[in-house]
Amino acid sequence: MSEMNRNPKRVAAIHDLSCFGRCALTVILPTLSALGAQVIPLPTALLSTHTGGFTDLHFRDLSDDMDEIAAHFDRLELELDAIYSGFLGSEGQIEKVERFIDRFGGMGKPILIDPVMGDDGALYSTYTPELAEGMKRLCHKADILTPNHTEACLLTGIPYESTANMSVDEVVELGKKLLAALSTYGAKKVVITGLPCGDELFIFGASEEGGFCHREPLLHVGYPGTGDLFASVLLGLLLDGNGFEPAVQGAAELTTIAIEKTLAAKTPIRDGVILESCMYEMLALKTNLKRSQYRK
Repeated sequence: MSEMNRNPKRVAAIHDLSCFGRCALTVILPTLSALGAQVIPLPTALLSTHTGGFTDLHFRDLSDDMDEIAAHFDRLELELDAIYSGFLGSEGQIEKVERFIDRFGGMGKPILIDPVMGDDGALYSTYTPELAEGMKRLCHKADILTPNHTEACLLTGIPYESTANMSVDEVVELGKKLLAALSTYGAKKVVITGLPCGDELFIFGASEEGGFCHREPLLHVGYPGTGDLFASVLLGLLLDGNGFEPAVQGAAELTTIAIEKTLAAKTPIRDGVILESCMYEMLALKTNLKRSQYRK
């Protein structure tokens, strides 16, 4: 078997490790593993918890460790099948990730960049203007780009406006406008991971085959890690040979199911979605079962 036809596929995941509260690597590792990929973490930061709903947390920037880990991968002549970059802990990590992509990417390997920058119209508290500008530069290396509404606005300069009270036509028009503006980054596949409207969540996607809009029920609650879950399922399904639009639909449906299960279990918001109850659905997605068959 050739390296490029390796099974399982190897995915480098460049994300933070938050010890408590399901997000980033604690979501990405089990999700991509359930979908048949081998996850190789490159941690950007170590946190005792994520930053949503917790105070007095421990945070360690792992920039120096990133260089040493990447250098060891280089000595091993490690071959990867995809790279997935998310939360970065400091401006200096932008260049490190660029070098990592230049060294371990190429040859048609998908590079998914989730520009974890902010939400609800504002940058996250850990973000400096310099880091935000660096993230814009990094996004030009993406084959797959997965911003949320806020991040799409930050990347394009389009002013953020809540879509909660917009009409369906207005939301669709905004989604198309954001996709068109994001096309300047050169990614082959772009997903805007959620514009709420009424009781629905609109997910917009575009690829070489054209644009589309997928709708999910809006559950009116936000859990940490749902963006990581969506992007991980999307990448896992793409690596398994699925088309882009079905992969986006599957990722959106799985994320909705995870939120529904978490709500039903009355899980505290800051704990994140209960992935432990979603392994069956992930495996069923991999075997291309319809939602009515894998929803429990």
